[in-house]
Amino acid sequence: MTCSCRGRTTGEMEQKAVEILNQYRLMALATLRADGWPQATMVNYANDGLLLYFIISRQSQKYANIDRDSRVSIVVGRDFEDPSQIKALSIAANASEVRDPAQRKRAIELVLQRHPALGKLGGPDLEHSAVMRAYCSIVTILDYSKGFGHSDMLTVGPGGSEMTPARDDDWGFLTVSPVI
Repeated sequence: MTCSCRGRTTGEMEQKAVEILNQYRLMALATLRADGWPQATMVNYANDGLLLYFIISRQSQKYANIDRDSRVSIVVGRDFEDPSQIKALSIAANASEVRDPAQRKRAIELVLQRHPALGKLGGPDLEHSAVMRAYCSIVTILDYSKGFGHSDMLTVGPGGSEMTPARDDDWGFLTVSPVI
């Protein structure tokens, strides 16, 4: 889809999201506990475009939470000195275990390529580890170089992506000047 919002196409925004995913290796993953409280943890990931893969313990609270309710929230980004350098993603996704052997093998390869130290541990034991995937539904792309609070939003579905016009949140700050 090529919806244009402020001169950017959906394809360009999708590519920007993938570039941010490719820059990092760690994400905050929020799931919903049985008692209704959210639980956020840090998880290694690898991606194939906007499809995220991660490996967790079958005995973990994360696994039980996802098994009960597949809706997850994910944040990918880093700390910053200069607010105008913030580039990050906030993602609403559905997570599930990868059960197809070929896709599971591919997911493990991607995760081990992205995180070579995990390979030194011998790779995942599938009796104890679950290879998971997260299908992005809503991807908010934060890019404060375009203004403090600037974000673009992609809605991702089987038919492709759709872009929502850019938004600049008013945080009450006058301007964002680079820190020198």
